[in-house]
Amino acid sequence: MKKQQICILGSTGSIGTQALEVIEEHSERFEAYCLTANNKVEMLAEQARKFHPAAVVIANEDKYEQLKSLLADCPDIKVYAGAQALCDIVEAEPIDMVLTAMVGFSGLAPTIHAVKARKKICLANKETLVVAGELVMGLAEQYHVPILPVDSEHSAIFQSLVGDHENEIEKILLTASGGPFRKFSLEQMKTVTAADALKHPTWDMGAKITIDSASMMNKGFEVIEAKWLFGVDADRIQVLVHPQSIVHSAVQYRDGAVKAQLGVPDMRLPIQYAFTFPERLTMTGERLNLFAQPLEFFEPDLEKFQCLALAYEAIRRGGNAACVVNAANEVVNLAFRQGRCGFLEMGEIIAKTLDKATVIKTPTLEDYFASDKEARRIAEEMIK
Repeated sequence: MKKQQICILGSTGSIGTQALEVIEEHSERFEAYCLTANNKVEMLAEQARKFHPAAVVIANEDKYEQLKSLLADCPDIKVYAGAQALCDIVEAEPIDMVLTAMVGFSGLAPTIHAVKARKKICLANKETLVVAGELVMGLAEQYHVPILPVDSEHSAIFQSLVGDHENEIEKILLTASGGPFRKFSLEQMKTVTAADALKHPTWDMGAKITIDSASMMNKGFEVIEAKWLFGVDADRIQVLVHPQSIVHSAVQYRDGAVKAQLGVPDMRLPIQYAFTFPERLTMTGERLNLFAQPLEFFEPDLEKFQCLALAYEAIRRGGNAACVVNAANEVVNLAFRQGRCGFLEMGEIIAKTLDKATVIKTPTLEDYFASDKEARRIAEEMIK
């Protein structure tokens, strides 16, 4: 069997490192062709030494010489740097699939290049569809490229649709852990810190996504992503707070039947399923014990979690609105982690940015980049 060649965009992050675990467990089937990182040059070099990819890319060009030096005794590994290099490497002929595990807006351009190069996309970068869902899904259809979801919730929906793709979806039930502040009052949430927000109750994720989970902006983005992935209007996507994170999401059909995917909180499963679909391979690790705890479900409080409401508002407005929300969120998320704005201020600044930003009803790719830049400037000015 020919080994599938995989390019991992963001190999040093939480998804990327777990993807490498999947590749290692099934080394007879998969091989890392290219690994990339933004700034973690030492970790990238360490991964390169272990997995021997054909190439590595460090997005931060200032780190290029350091990476070259660290891999000086590995002449077979080509070293590149910069945003353009990320876009170029995904087009390499040997690559069979691209795992887009970069965080934020920066994942959009290389994902588009991978689609146009007709590579299978394993999508973990939700911002790609949040920002430019209509454009990206249109390109995927044009180039006949499969986009397989890696987010645990979207993978669960995808798995629940297998065998039922022709049947009408009545509702998507998108689950959320509720984060660390689910039981906090608005008054308590005014004073929470980044350290508090980074203590996620069930998932081990990177800092940016963990903060987004605490504010429920991450869930808002997943609503937008689900709209594009599964062709379901936002008013038929219901968010359920499910603290145990065992039911990863579900689909309700027009006959009232609900199909769900359950499992322990382990991102290796959706990663591996995207790599192997429609086949399922053995995976080592913990198994679900349904006797261990009850399964609870609650409605989200949109007053406390304004960011989730803003995602629905962005869908309602359409055009470049979601792009604006994403850009403003990236700014306030970082500012909160740096102690420059409060937890509840994040939603307030995003809402004001959405109202102030230029409205573009039918944006082009260039418009998305311009909107991203404008929204970041507006949000940053409000923080200052």
